[in-house]
Amino acid sequence: MSSLRPRREEPPVLEEWYRRHLGPDIHDISSSGVHPYTFAEIREVCRIPAAALDAIVMDDSVSQGGAGIRQAVADRYAGGDADRVLVTHGSSEAIALTLGALLHPGDRVVVQQGIYHSLGHYPRAAGCEVAELPAQAVRDGEIDPGVLTALVTPGTAAVVVNFPHNPTGATLSPQGLKALKEQTAQAGAVLVWDAATAEIAHRWEVLADPGADGGDTVSYGTFSKTFGLPGLRVGWAIAPKELITATFPLRDRTTLFLSPLVELVAERAMRHADELIGARAAEARDNLAYLMQWMAEHEDLVRWTPPEGGVCALPVFRELERAAAGPEAVERFCLELLARHRTLLVPGTAFGAPHGARLGFGGPREGFRAGLAGLSEFLRSRGGGR
Repeated sequence: MSSLRPRREEPPVLEEWYRRHLGPDIHDISSSGVHPYTFAEIREVCRIPAAALDAIVMDDSVSQGGAGIRQAVADRYAGGDADRVLVTHGSSEAIALTLGALLHPGDRVVVQQGIYHSLGHYPRAAGCEVAELPAQAVRDGEIDPGVLTALVTPGTAAVVVNFPHNPTGATLSPQGLKALKEQTAQAGAVLVWDAATAEIAHRWEVLADPGADGGDTVSYGTFSKTFGLPGLRVGWAIAPKELITATFPLRDRTTLFLSPLVELVAERAMRHADELIGARAAEARDNLAYLMQWMAEHEDLVRWTPPEGGVCALPVFRELERAAAGPEAVERFCLELLARHRTLLVPGTAFGAPHGARLGFGGPREGFRAGLAGLSEFLRSRGGGR
């Protein structure tokens, strides 16, 4: 008998779903990001000649991130202050490092409902008292003032939010962000802001990163969502210097730093962000217009709230909602859709929404429309209209 006794923990539904079901030759309309660039496209857009790659010395970098990529991130998001930037292996590492250093057992933390799993995991793993910000409290670009003041009270350690929200696409207006920042500061709490898809807005202007103002704010960003570079695996945190310093012991014992090759590509991509994001944002807006028409044609089968930012939405299937189906029903729904039409959605069980699924519109036009056609045929074959 083996003496191994590994600690058992259920993996996040979202990652397990992709681990099992994401593959070639499918219509993936599940993603929360735009579709990826090829390396040839990146080299062309970002003007990376072969000589620049050949000149890279494959040496160590440093725990906080190389000077070039930190400055590039700081110039765009942190008012030029590179000392407040931590560059990591995707934003997931930034979340783990900073929340692990920030939170303590017994801290009161407000966490947005249906948030990305890592953002909700670490407060609970730290033994915090978690209060949930209900999804329905976010309306017309603002958090309901009564809900906000009741939740974010003196003694609250942190307020953890994601706007535009993944997967619903709900977001704040500039006035809504101002009210959130003011209430958080008044309560003496740290605002933890996930800005993974903030660069693509549909209803209001793109929000300025709260981390640009300094103060007690932690914000996260990534190349995975709006830049079209998920395979680069680079993210960042903008945070007070003392919090960044507090992450070094764990990082020095785990991932240490990024490759200088990766940092060079990331730096060039950040310096050409407008070009990279602009092309994919235009494509996403075209897809969103098509999706809005599709939703209108299927309103007897699906209901939704149009996204205000980002590249995904959370449609609810009336058949499942009317039946008050349990969470396993939407997973069976998505598996059957994949088997019959090679079309991939993420079941709402990944986000605490048992009757819906995440539908992404950031992919290539032809694949996106083919995926919707498969979903349409599948829904019509099941009936279940209102």
